[in-house]
Amino acid sequence: MTITPRTLPPPPVENDLLPEPSPDAAFLARLALRRSTKVAHLTSPGPEGETLDAILRLGARVPDHGKLGPWRFIILSGDNRHAFGKKIAGLLSDRGQVKDAERLAQEEGRFLRAPVVVAIVFSPVESPKVPEWEQVLSAGAVCYNLLLAANGFGYGGCWLSEWVAYDRDALALLGLSPQEKLAGLVYLGTPTEAPMERPRPTAASRVTHWQP
Repeated sequence: MTITPRTLPPPPVENDLLPEPSPDAAFLARLALRRSTKVAHLTSPGPEGETLDAILRLGARVPDHGKLGPWRFIILSGDNRHAFGKKIAGLLSDRGQVKDAERLAQEEGRFLRAPVVVAIVFSPVESPKVPEWEQVLSAGAVCYNLLLAANGFGYGGCWLSEWVAYDRDALALLGLSPQEKLAGLVYLGTPTEAPMERPRPTAASRVTHWQP
């Protein structure tokens, strides 16, 4: 079955009645086998146009206490990936942090590892009712939902942060304000090989039942 953005239901509007939860074996199977694709295994083509718009729309359907929408997207694609890579490489060079030409070349190509990179920006909203921590969690949910949406369209994805997420000068070059943080960089593309399962903690080992 070919999946296109037009396969999806139209975006609901406020106060529309939405479907109640119902058993869905295909959905549960997808969750049971969900696995990120390593960046080294992503190649072109990546999502673009209406498909990328749909992935972002689906990614944004997350729990959001207070309906604040404390996040936004910055897209790196095409030549802009290299342009931003050159900026962060120049930043490291100007500081004297990195002088090795090979390492600087790696930084220039950092965002060329996938055809599309989505930066999910955490933009806190002043609220007397919604703690910032809850807003952080909402932004994290957006990152994960993007991976699921991309998988639904047949693309692989990898959610990373990397040093750029913790460097205020690099974040300023990306367009973040001093109050904003980077929730993640989601690399999207076509997998070159199937992912392999990795060691995972079992849910049962993390469960306790409260007793009075």
